[in-house]
Amino acid sequence: MTTERIKGRGAASNPVGRFEATRAVAEDDGWWRDAEPVRIVTTVMDEHARSIINENDSPDIPFDQSINPYRGCEHGCVYCYARPNHEYLNLSPGLDFESKLFAKVNAPQVLREAFARRGYVCRPINLGASTDPYQPIERERRITRGLLEVFVEHAHPLTIVTRNALVLRDLDLLQALATQQLVQVFVSITTLDNHLASRMEPRASAPHARLRTVASLAAAGVPVGVFAAPIIPAINDAELESIMAAAREAGASTISYTLLRLPHQVATLFREWLEVHFPGRAAHVMSLVQQMRGGRDNDPRFGSRMKGEGQFAELLKQRFMLARKRLAFASREERLALRTDLFRVPGRAAQGDLFGSG
Repeated sequence: MTTERIKGRGAASNPVGRFEATRAVAEDDGWWRDAEPVRIVTTVMDEHARSIINENDSPDIPFDQSINPYRGCEHGCVYCYARPNHEYLNLSPGLDFESKLFAKVNAPQVLREAFARRGYVCRPINLGASTDPYQPIERERRITRGLLEVFVEHAHPLTIVTRNALVLRDLDLLQALATQQLVQVFVSITTLDNHLASRMEPRASAPHARLRTVASLAAAGVPVGVFAAPIIPAINDAELESIMAAAREAGASTISYTLLRLPHQVATLFREWLEVHFPGRAAHVMSLVQQMRGGRDNDPRFGSRMKGEGQFAELLKQRFMLARKRLAFASREERLALRTDLFRVPGRAAQGDLFGSG
C-alpha cells in the first residue's frame, strides 16, 4: 500500500514504538482504494503529575529547567525531535504523538508547591522545550495560562517557545512579567510559505500569523525573538535570510537557527514524509542531511547536533552570521538577561521579619 498524506496530520503512519510488546502488521486486501479518507481523531487524557520541573543538562540549550504542560503535540510537526518520548508511554512516535495527548491538569498547583519548598533556587524556566505549551488544546485546557499565573504570583523568570498565535491570549500576564524583566517569548518560524508550512506543521499557526504574533508582542513591550528552526536542506534552507528579515521587520530582537534533527524513529517518519510530499527530491535531501551528520541520519553529539558539520553546515552558519549582522539583531552577549532577584513566595515572611524589631 502506498503511503499517502493524511489531512491535518504531519506523520503519514503509526510505526510501532521501540518499547511496545506487541507489533501489528498491515496487510493490503486490495479494497483500500475505495475506502473513505483516513480521519484521525484527537483524544486528550488527564494526567496528574507528581513533579513538573524538568532538569536539563545539555550544553546545547540556553536553559537548565523546563516545563511541558502536555505530552504529545497536536501541531503535528513531522520533524519534531520530541516524538520518541511517546514511546515511553507504549505509544507510537507517529500519529499517536499528535493525536493521543496527555494534559497535566494539576501542573499549576504542583509548580506552586515546588516554588514553596525551602531549598528551591530561582532560575529561569522554559515552557515549550519538548511540546508546544500553546498547541490547540490549550485553548480549552488553559494549563499554560494557569502556570503563567503562578509565575506572576512569584515574580519568577521564564522563557516561552511556541509556533502558535494563541500566546497572545495571555498578553496581560506576559506584560505583567515583562515590566519586571521576567519573560522572553520565542516564536518558531520554519518557512514563510503557507503551503509548505501546512505540510510540515499542519496544525500550527500559519507563517503570517506567527509574524503578526511577533509584531503584537513587540508592540506590547514583551521581549520577543525568533527561532528559524529547523533548517532542512533543499526544503527551506533558501529561506533563511528571508525569515530573518521578516522577523526583524516584525520586531524580533534576537534570532537563532537549528538544523533538522532525526533521532530514533523520527528519521523513518521524515523519510516517509519526503516520499509523500517531495518524492523527486527525497534522496537529495537525505544525502545533504547525512553530509552534515557524519554520514548518518542523526548525530546526537553535544556541540554538533544543533548546527551540524561539513561544508553545507559551515556555509549555512556563514549566511546566518552575515544576515544577523546586517539586520542588527542582538548578539549572544547582548541578549536579555532575566531577573531572578525578585522571586518571592506569597505568604512567607522575609528572613529579616522572623525575629521582629525588638
